[in-house]
Amino acid sequence: MNIRSLLNLAALGLLLMACQPTDEQRAQSLMTQIEQLYAAGRYQAVLDSITQLRLQHPRAVKARQRALVLWQDASLRLAQQDIARTDSALQAAIAAYNQAGTIRARNEIRLKRDSLQVRYDVLVGTVRVIHRRQQEK
Repeated sequence: MNIRSLLNLAALGLLLMACQPTDEQRAQSLMTQIEQLYAAGRYQAVLDSITQLRLQHPRAVKARQRALVLWQDASLRLAQQDIARTDSALQAAIAAYNQAGTIRARNEIRLKRDSLQVRYDVLVGTVRVIHRRQQEK
């Protein structure tokens, strides 16, 4: 094979490689889906899809940067929803504790109340961390 044939073959190879979609382009369809899930309020699905994006497209840096913002926002929304549910359960446990007639009943309710209080405190801490990270940008 002469040099001209090798150069033509190399040029053809470069042309074929240039036609391949980039990692960013391949990740775009998944990013569109993630943004639609976020807009629909399906925050757990957003987190699952972002995990999938990270695994399937590790070199799609720009898409992953956009996904990080959505990850933080979706995590924040989920934590806030969980805080609301936990707070309601905690208030009910406090009311039940105050109305309990026996020491045994109070002790059982106290366990549940304390567990809910710890969960509530952790969730509030999580929200604070997310807020702090969002402000760092």
